Amino acid sequence: MKLNLKDIQKYLFPIKRIFTKYRKIRSLEQVKNFIQEQSAQVSQMTLYGYLKTRMGAKHVLMFEDKDFLNSINVAKWHIYSTCLIDCTFFCFSFLHKERNFTKIEEAEKIFFEIINNEKKNEMNLDAYNSAKEEFNSRFKEINWNSYCDLDPFTNSCKALYHWSPIADELKKLDKKIVLNSMLLKWNNVQNDFKKLTVDFKSSQ
Repeated sequence: MKLNLKDIQKYLFPIKRIFTKYRKIRSLEQVKNFIQEQSAQVSQMTLYGYLKTRMGAKHVLMFEDKDFLNSINVAKWHIYSTCLIDCTFFCFSFLHKERNFTKIEEAEKIFFEIINNEKKNEMNLDAYNSAKEEFNSRFKEINWNSYCDLDPFTNSCKALYHWSPIADELKKLDKKIVLNSMLLKWNNVQNDFKKLTVDFKSSQ
């Protein structure tokens, strides 16, 4: 997942709402695709959007700096992996509570299928190992009946703030804006998932 022009375009040009791609989510494979694609979209758009806003017109030149690109790649993987965890827990908590889905172990299976595939795509090794550890730790403690209703995306918003390669003295000024920028996108994802899973087959 190296940075290229397409990566930059993802935040320069609006991405169509997922209803143009998903009609309904009825299967676990569709849930898996939703989690992966929405986590990638939210993490990339918020990271690049913040960098563009903070650096202004200089952001294009900064993308030519190898050290800065490396910092972005590290940040990108860490933010994305935390988004994957949050989104996986939200989706399966919602399915458990609202769609009577009981096979919670599928959350673990799907998360590791996604992240192991990303490892093959040159995922940052530190981000990969940290994500596995975080997922396993949170998986043991999660309340599936309530997680989807209790600020389910707090950790990924904090990850965006923590990992964005911006000087700390500047980030402090932006904290509320940065956190809210991701929360707004996650709100859309939550609303879409709820609508798209009306016909989800809980017996699979």
